[in-house]
Amino acid sequence: MATGGSLPKHLEVAARTGVLGSPARDDMPYLRVADEIDLTAKSTTLVDLGGMPAPSRNAKQVDTLIEKSKTVTPEDWYLTLHISQNAIDDDQTGTLERNFQNLTPAFQRHIDARVFTLLDAADGTTYGTGVDGLALFSGSHIYTGAAYQTVQDNVSALSLSVAGLANFNTVWTAASQHRDDQGNYYGYVFNLLVVNPVLNVDAANITGNPQDYSTGNRANNPYSGKIDYIVKPQMNTTAWVIVASSEQTKPMFVAIRKRPALNDMWFNAQDGDGGMWYFQYHGRYVVDYGDWALIAMGNT
Repeated sequence: MATGGSLPKHLEVAARTGVLGSPARDDMPYLRVADEIDLTAKSTTLVDLGGMPAPSRNAKQVDTLIEKSKTVTPEDWYLTLHISQNAIDDDQTGTLERNFQNLTPAFQRHIDARVFTLLDAADGTTYGTGVDGLALFSGSHIYTGAAYQTVQDNVSALSLSVAGLANFNTVWTAASQHRDDQGNYYGYVFNLLVVNPVLNVDAANITGNPQDYSTGNRANNPYSGKIDYIVKPQMNTTAWVIVASSEQTKPMFVAIRKRPALNDMWFNAQDGDGGMWYFQYHGRYVVDYGDWALIAMGNT
């Protein structure tokens, strides 16, 4: 709470309503690979009933849905802005007001960075596991209690900069044959390539060049115009993944318990420059892994 200083009313109003006046961007890259889920409790167990059994001509056949669950707990995230009393007295508040209006995108940029940081690390267990209890990218995926008990994988070690189109085709073909827990093909359409900026040219050729750029025989490139790509610096310089980004669910999720809001506002007269006003914003959310079948890693 304030212990001194003079805060103009328009700044107080801007601080309290800034988040409301800074609309979320709907074009953030993370929305291509992660769902946003609103939580209603401190800790929530998300449940998926798995794949739908195939119809049968046997009227007496009763199929079982394989329940998969994951408990998620949101984390606390803070963003604190400040301005000196002297700056207020000298009417130099324009930058702060612009920051108030950019609060929601600032939290979105943080979520975006978290999503792709976790995505790059998803071949280990640094940040947790997917719905099957294994790393999101693994060579031994199998759902406990599933009707389909054949091990599946979604991780490779193939270069995108050497024999890129051939290696992309290998990973795309394998991912397109993933099966659900009933043994039925998912039929996911893998239409997004995610790379580090170092692989930008390779990604552009794979997704946009109508010919196979890696050979001299002018062979057709079947992926040209059918695959999008995004460049994210959080990815390792050799890493690339493909995502079924148009599906209803995504391979990762952002579980949100509290969207960013003003948490506290106070004045400290001891900070010099006439004292300092602080505006602290608080959000509660967590980024986590979902179902491995919607994504495949071409290289780490």
